[in-house]
Amino acid sequence: MKPSYDMGKVHGANLKILKEIDRICRKYNIKYMLDAGTLIGAVRHNGFIPWDDDADVAFTRNQYDAFMKVVRRELPEGLELLEPNSFRGGKGFYDFTARIIYKNSRCHEDSPQMAFYEGKLNHLWVDLFVIDRLPAGRAGAAVTKFLHMAVYGMAMAHRDKLDFSKYSLMNKIFVGGLAMVGRVIPMKAIFAMQKALALKDRNSKGRLRYYSNYQPDFLYVTLDKDWCDEVEDIDFEDTRLMIPKGWHQVLTLVYGEYMKLPPEEQRVPSHSSLEIEVYD
Repeated sequence: MKPSYDMGKVHGANLKILKEIDRICRKYNIKYMLDAGTLIGAVRHNGFIPWDDDADVAFTRNQYDAFMKVVRRELPEGLELLEPNSFRGGKGFYDFTARIIYKNSRCHEDSPQMAFYEGKLNHLWVDLFVIDRLPAGRAGAAVTKFLHMAVYGMAMAHRDKLDFSKYSLMNKIFVGGLAMVGRVIPMKAIFAMQKALALKDRNSKGRLRYYSNYQPDFLYVTLDKDWCDEVEDIDFEDTRLMIPKGWHQVLTLVYGEYMKLPPEEQRVPSHSSLEIEVYD
């Protein structure tokens, strides 16, 4: 099989996953919402951004928990739930994000990194993000987000390797110090810490929300409950999918002028360095 980067096949695979998520959620009366570039695509293109090669979905915490209870038994052959503790018997770390993978795809050449993650990341997938509550006050919210960064830094000690090339000197010191601490803490305990931190404000009466299982560089995003507690349907390719009621506020906060197309030279796939192969 010759590796290819057929965007039509990539979009077809991602759409198949999204349709299954939608089917499951409607069957069990669960609310989800398209997120990130997939949400931009829904609003601006009524489907995928033409050059985008991944897809993202978000749930508020209660809806996410309900989805995770049923998704394994509902997914058809060819799709699989991949949870964050799936690597190396729960001892390896990639990130804290669950995803649904399209098994009949291949994204990476064989590499030490892929071997470390047992080949489980060598597929197209849809990320499943969780929106959790923050303390009512801005100061408490900032502390919660800082603690998430600290837990993430400790977890990075359990990756295949640490790449400091994108960090400033101060961040190298910060991440390197956290990773040194993380080396002596079992990954199972770090997973428990991350979940406890995400759930600690579950009963908060405040309006603030955040993505608790995203990478630290997205923790600057703070949502209002009215933006994400309810959903509505939108045309997406040949179907209808769910988006947050506050889609305009979310997109404006994260992307600014989201209806404006980027310069042509920036209209490239997120994973353009990979050769993605989709086969059935």
